[in-house]
Amino acid sequence: MKAAWYTQNGEADDVMQVGDLPTPSPQAGEVLVRLASSGVNPSDVKSRRARPLTDPLVVPHSDGAGVIEAVGEGVSAGRLGQRVWIWNGQWQRAMGTCAQYMALPEAQAVALPEGVDFAAGACMGIPGLTAMQAVILAERLSGDLRGQTVLVSGASSAVGHYITQMVCLVGGRVIGTVGSEAKAAHARAGGMQEAVFYKTESVPERVKALTQGRGADVIIDMDFSTTARWAAEGALAAHGQVVCYGSNALEVNLPFRPWLFHSMGVKFFLVYDLSPADRLNALARLTDLLSRQQLVHSIGARFSLDQIAQAHRTVEAGQTVGNVVVEL
Repeated sequence: MKAAWYTQNGEADDVMQVGDLPTPSPQAGEVLVRLASSGVNPSDVKSRRARPLTDPLVVPHSDGAGVIEAVGEGVSAGRLGQRVWIWNGQWQRAMGTCAQYMALPEAQAVALPEGVDFAAGACMGIPGLTAMQAVILAERLSGDLRGQTVLVSGASSAVGHYITQMVCLVGGRVIGTVGSEAKAAHARAGGMQEAVFYKTESVPERVKALTQGRGADVIIDMDFSTTARWAAEGALAAHGQVVCYGSNALEVNLPFRPWLFHSMGVKFFLVYDLSPADRLNALARLTDLLSRQQLVHSIGARFSLDQIAQAHRTVEAGQTVGNVVVEL
């Protein structure tokens, strides 16, 4: 099978290789997926650059979509020919989705509803599930989001665009942080009502102005290193909740007094490590949205397998609006 891989950490142009690898066979409890599309996420390029290798080579990417071509012992033959999308493809394993075939546990190959193309399916594992779990946790902590104001940091990002849509679908009001007019337009297309340009204006002051001084009820956050301060300065209402899935800094200074005196809370989660119950709930809700075709999918750039280094550079540049996929 054709595949892309690397054998050492480094820059994409220096370490990425494309060639032939043995086609895997599904073991007991596994399915073999003939992949049509592989999603490229920031975590994939960070792993290539810095995560130590524990295997001779790594086929990158955790997200993908395709068709089940073979099944292992114990898997129903009824799954043959099923269109699927993949989650956690390259999590704690060497063989990811950037190849023509992948064998993995059948639970990690989720039925892809008709009408959703493979490129969109390749955006579900990390962007889609992260967004879904973030909204589920926001509801768990803050109740029904209908009528509540949710500040979405990075509302035009791959994850943020889905979060924005999901919050709006349940009746919430979205204020989003964005870095440019083009990204604001993209976020508005997903339902965002108000944009805050974090590069040129004070996020806390703008959010307070948009909420009659009280702050957002919930912040769904991709960078706690800045949100910790924003919340303390009034971007989050008293008794408000932060749901956080990332930070640009590993050490974060939390202004404790305002957090304490306003009884604010924070819940962190890692999409790779959801509890079984949370995973099933998020998968069910995401599948329902996909089946109803209620989500708008944004593919910002498409590359061939031979262009894998360019695909990684595009994600690293951070300027593309929409998801980046490699078509196989």
